[in-house]
Amino acid sequence: MEPRGPARAALLGPLLLLLLPLLLPQSGPAVSAQSAATTCSQSSNQSCTECLKNVSCFWCYTNNACLDYPVRKILPPSSLCPLSSARWGVCWVNFEALIIAMSVVGGALILGITICCCCCCRKKRNHSRSDKEEERAAREREERKVRQEERRAEMKSRHEEIRKKYGLFKEQNPYARFEN
Repeated sequence: MEPRGPARAALLGPLLLLLLPLLLPQSGPAVSAQSAATTCSQSSNQSCTECLKNVSCFWCYTNNACLDYPVRKILPPSSLCPLSSARWGVCWVNFEALIIAMSVVGGALILGITICCCCCCRKKRNHSRSDKEEERAAREREERKVRQEERRAEMKSRHEEIRKKYGLFKEQNPYARFEN
């Protein structure tokens, strides 16, 4: 079952933070890396919100500096700024919390998918078992019916032999004996 309402928003929040640079439009090809760097350095010693208006920057609380996000690495190295002090996207989420949240969400998704796959496989297996069991039961019923018919025929032939032996034939007209 898919989460709804606030639960869905809580799950999608960290994912959106990671995808924020992809979702926001870039300045265009005319803006060079050097001009982005000057913008980040210009936002230093201002505020976190001012720094994070530019997607290519991240804020470090230890030295109140706005730094260029190291795009070649996934996480900023601790030599630039410790993860507990680094902010990117929004000022209220640090990288440690973001990593933990994404790990929990990823683990929950993997666990959910695994459970769904196991349930679906088990249902298929149970359906195929029940189909096989139904087929086997139908075969057994037919075999029993055939054996019962054979036994009936044997019993009938034995009864006929006994009647012949003791002269108790089944005649067309049972009163024909009395007429003679």
